[in-house]
Amino acid sequence: MLKRSGYWKHVNPTGMVADFKEVWRQAGHNRWRIAAVSGACTFAVFYLMFTQEGSAPHPPPKVTWISVLDEHRTDEQIVAENVANQKAKESNARELARRDKEVRELYKTIGRLSGMDVEKIAREADAEEAAEAKAEREQAEETLRRSGIANPQLATDPALQ
Repeated sequence: MLKRSGYWKHVNPTGMVADFKEVWRQAGHNRWRIAAVSGACTFAVFYLMFTQEGSAPHPPPKVTWISVLDEHRTDEQIVAENVANQKAKESNARELARRDKEVRELYKTIGRLSGMDVEKIAREADAEEAAEAKAEREQAEETLRRSGIANPQLATDPALQ
């Protein structure tokens, strides 16, 4: 009726019970003390495991798609939008450069009124900026040389020089 299969067909509980009886007899008059200590240790281990705080792995992030863009845009619409965004970016950069130039002119005026040699200060600042740009370019070239990547654009692109 109850047929043992797999792992359990190799387990014989009569041998286990016989071994336990033998160990119990060998323990002598200390057997109850040993049983109490064993029970206390088992209880302590399970109590510590029960009180430990555990958490499951974090759930995967919920993906939220950009909902302000039309799902069915054509490639031409995407390109036109990218071109418009690039023009706006360039316009903002020009406006920022114009404002920076106005601020520099304002500082130059204040410097002249204060008796400073603003042309000398401007030349020194330009030389310092050029030295920093050159150092950054050389560092980038050295990094490319070490990594084994050849980038001819670095030598020919005036924006990178």
